[in-house]
Amino acid sequence: MAAPRRDTRGIVDATELFSRVHFRRREPAPPLRPYLEHYWLIDWDLPQPYASHVVPHPSVNIVFQKYAGQDPFSEVAGIGLDLFTQKLEGRGRVCGIQFRPGGFRPFAPARPVTSLTGQRIRLPEVLPGSTGAIEAVLTPDDEEARVAALDAFLLSLNPRPDPQADLAMTLVDQIRGDRTIRQVGDFAHAQGMTVRSLQRLFAAYVGVGPKWIILRYRIHEALDQAETAHPVDWAGLAADLGYADQAHLVRDFTSTVGVPPTAYARGVR
Repeated sequence: MAAPRRDTRGIVDATELFSRVHFRRREPAPPLRPYLEHYWLIDWDLPQPYASHVVPHPSVNIVFQKYAGQDPFSEVAGIGLDLFTQKLEGRGRVCGIQFRPGGFRPFAPARPVTSLTGQRIRLPEVLPGSTGAIEAVLTPDDEEARVAALDAFLLSLNPRPDPQADLAMTLVDQIRGDRTIRQVGDFAHAQGMTVRSLQRLFAAYVGVGPKWIILRYRIHEALDQAETAHPVDWAGLAADLGYADQAHLVRDFTSTVGVPPTAYARGVR
């Protein structure tokens, strides 16, 4: 039986990336799992520079980074609205924390998540007292030690239960898993909420609006389909994803990724 295909949603040309870097995902400690998608670890040693590209998830990330010729540093990366490109060269290491959409706010309860959207802010500016975590996370060559350091760092922040964060995470999970959710008004009504109250919740706890999330997950699905070995019925996929027609899917895909979906699919194959 073939092994299940790795979830690469959002990574542009995942096969090419994995051929150049050592990429893996790890689970956090059990008390942290309600808030996090996963940790993601990347190490590389490249003879030639390489540019990686990602269509960001609607997630906040904390990223500990060590690049050739630079001092190590850490950032809080708010939700990226555009295609994210990172040049990798020489030797380097990144240890990232991907929060569930809505899961970051309990760690920084005084800060609406929308204030981070589109921003990359040094970690101590968002979470004071976190400077010492950089060395603890990036120094060990042992992967288990790095994961343990990430667990210790987050647990030290003592995230507090927040029913509104739980609600936001649940609603985004519904959007991600249900292709029939296409209209914000219908979705809000089904939850017993007004559109305005849904938008306020997402601004405070997720960082982007529900309509943006619906569109972003459509593009992730289209990218995932383009990465497969079989030809894609783009008109059928557009209908499945709730687009009025194939042209609208092509427009959104091209504006996000930079090339039309058919050209992208040819390139990755």
